[in-house]
This record gives sequence, structure tokens and C-alpha cells, in this order.
Amino acid sequence: MFKHILVPVDGSATAMLALDRAAALAQAFGSSVTAVYVIDPYPFTGVGADFAYAQDQYLVAAKGEATAAMDAANQRMQQAGVPHDNRVVESHTVWRGVLEAAESVGADLIVMGSHGRRGLEKLILGSVTQSVLSHTRLNTLVVRSPAEDPS
Repeated sequence: MFKHILVPVDGSATAMLALDRAAALAQAFGSSVTAVYVIDPYPFTGVGADFAYAQDQYLVAAKGEATAAMDAANQRMQQAGVPHDNRVVESHTVWRGVLEAAESVGADLIVMGSHGRRGLEKLILGSVTQSVLSHTRLNTLVVRSPAEDPS
């Protein structure tokens, strides 16, 4: 049914749960899985020499986090015995990076976690999952955070 599943990861427990669901689907359908980590190369703006230094520090840290998340994703997919690939991409918005990655790998399903943010936290941090759902025509499976309280 699904040939290629894309899973956005950020190193969180919810993303790892989404990877587990994707692995189970991949086993059932004989699919391959691509895990993607999106780095925003310009998360803040500023001027002067301090800005350039801070930007470099940020990118080094972001790439380190991406490597750790990809290592965890790779290990999970290897344990599941699922054909897989990992990608780290740069995009000014995470949801755009996810959709561009889905298109570039020919994904026909996105499996992604939702942290279940509400209220002010959602307003400030936004919802990557909601943005992906709003802008894609691909089938998308949303995996809820295990700590989320639906009430």
C-alpha cells in the first residue's frame, strides 16, 4: 500500500514513537523509511560581528543535535530490519523542509509525532504537524505524544 514513508525527527520521545509506528507499517507493507531532520539555518536575525559568531555556534550545535537524532533513528530502523535512509536538510521553516524532503524521496506517507502543545505554548512555538497537515496532499499519520492528556 505504501512504498516510501517519511518520518520527521527531532530527537524527542514522540519522534521516536513515530519512527516505531513507521517501522511497523514498513514491515507490514514492505516499505522503505526515510528519517529527516530539518535545521533552520537562520533562526534569528541580528547585525554585527557577534551575530556571525552566534550563528556559527548555533549551526554547530544544530548539526550535532541532527547527528544524534539521525544516529538514534538509524539504530531503530536497523533493529526493525527496515530499509531506511536518513537526511538532514536546511529550511527556513521546518514544515517546508519536511514537505520538500517528502517530495525529493518520493514519499507516499508521512508519519510524524505531535507534542500536543496547546494554548500560549502552541501560539508561541507553533505546530509543525498542523502546518504539514495544512500544506500537504500526502497521507499523513499523526502519532500523539504518550504523555499527552486528551482532556
